[in-house]
Amino acid sequence: MTNNRIDSLFAQKKGLLSIYFTAGYPKLDDTMTVLTALQESGVDMVEIGMPFSDPLADGPVIQLASLNALNNGITIKKLFEQIKDMRKTITMPVILMGYINPVMHYGIEKFMADCQKVGVDGVIIPDLPFDEYIEHYKDMMDSYGIHYVPMIAPQSSDERIRYIDSKSAGFIYMVASAGITGNIKASLDTRTQYYQRIKALGLKNKAMIGFGIKDKASYEHACQNADGAIIGTAYIKNLTENGIAATKQFVSAIR
Repeated sequence: MTNNRIDSLFAQKKGLLSIYFTAGYPKLDDTMTVLTALQESGVDMVEIGMPFSDPLADGPVIQLASLNALNNGITIKKLFEQIKDMRKTITMPVILMGYINPVMHYGIEKFMADCQKVGVDGVIIPDLPFDEYIEHYKDMMDSYGIHYVPMIAPQSSDERIRYIDSKSAGFIYMVASAGITGNIKASLDTRTQYYQRIKALGLKNKAMIGFGIKDKASYEHACQNADGAIIGTAYIKNLTENGIAATKQFVSAIR
């Protein structure tokens, strides 16, 4: 497997900030503009959302952005066209996040080959069961040098988390609490207990915390308990209200 940018990043730095945004939003051709703005603002890693009409884990803000992007005409094919030259200027790790249905429709092997071709480092597919990934797709993804980023939640047992960790590379996505993106139901104490339980497991992989991270306080709390944090809903909201030009200000307010 080729040296993956995700591994290189974690080897160099702690307290990482990853930002999620939706491909083809606010306008169809904004994908590279947003990606560039995030890199220039000092973000460490980016997740590009591939819009889908039935986004199970997404809260209302990201759902609406996805719907708008689909109406703008974004598709996986279009996304790959938009980012085909990104590695001429983008040096940070790039992850594609989306649901299994559109990826299967595109063709999973073709999808992985195109990820490798344009320089995507990893994928997050929330509705692909981990065991199915192991059985059917792990060898293929490994052969293309693409990290599959698994998600764990407070309900995940220690045994299950250890198993996921043993079969994974890159990092583990710790969902902060049960529910949808942008919505934290668990109290700070409950979340801290969960984070400390994971830390005590001594996993081989790094861990990033996502869902409900929205400002400096929640970012710093996540960084005290993991290797970094992922912000999605709060950035999309900022993008919707203030435009791409406000990206630097948004990132500066967090760290």
